[in-house]
Amino acid sequence: MRTATSILVLRHGESEWNVQQRWQGRADIALTAAGERQARDAAARLGTFAVIASSHLQRAAGTASIIAEHQGTGPVLVDERLQEVHVGPWEGLTRDEIEHGYPGFLAAWRKPEGFESDAEVVERATSALRELAARAADAQALAISHSGVIRTMRVALGAANPRLPNLGGSWFHVADDGSIRAGDVVSVLDGPRPVDSL
Repeated sequence: MRTATSILVLRHGESEWNVQQRWQGRADIALTAAGERQARDAAARLGTFAVIASSHLQRAAGTASIIAEHQGTGPVLVDERLQEVHVGPWEGLTRDEIEHGYPGFLAAWRKPEGFESDAEVVERATSALRELAARAADAQALAISHSGVIRTMRVALGAANPRLPNLGGSWFHVADDGSIRAGDVVSVLDGPRPVDSL
């Protein structure tokens, strides 16, 4: 498969609920001061991108804005299809609270009623990445999204599914025919500058 466009999709900086270890889902939670610093540190380590896109949720949009301002790239393209997985009744709960209310669900990878399906996540994220690739016109693009979206896409594409730190993520390669392949997992704040390896 010939790759036309490479897109680096990163998880946002640290949010207030990350600190509290609460499942966020669609809740619009702000970055912490540490999360803002992470975004600035990431901006200094990242290369340049033809286009920067973001989920509309403020923890992602804020991260993207900081990076775009540092790079002089903009405006950030806000795309709701990049928002986090809807976690239904688990929104705002800690793992202990989920285990108490839904015993065994997490260990068995079960989801409660109202949790967005993997197929729905893949459908919306795929369409967003294809449109972003078209906008980038064969150059590299950056998208700030959420761990659940990135990991769901990697599983659907048959790739490894590691836990992602803040400002960690994955390359996705979009071919001219619209097919997508998952590339390397990266952690921008750890190790060398993330480079697209085909």
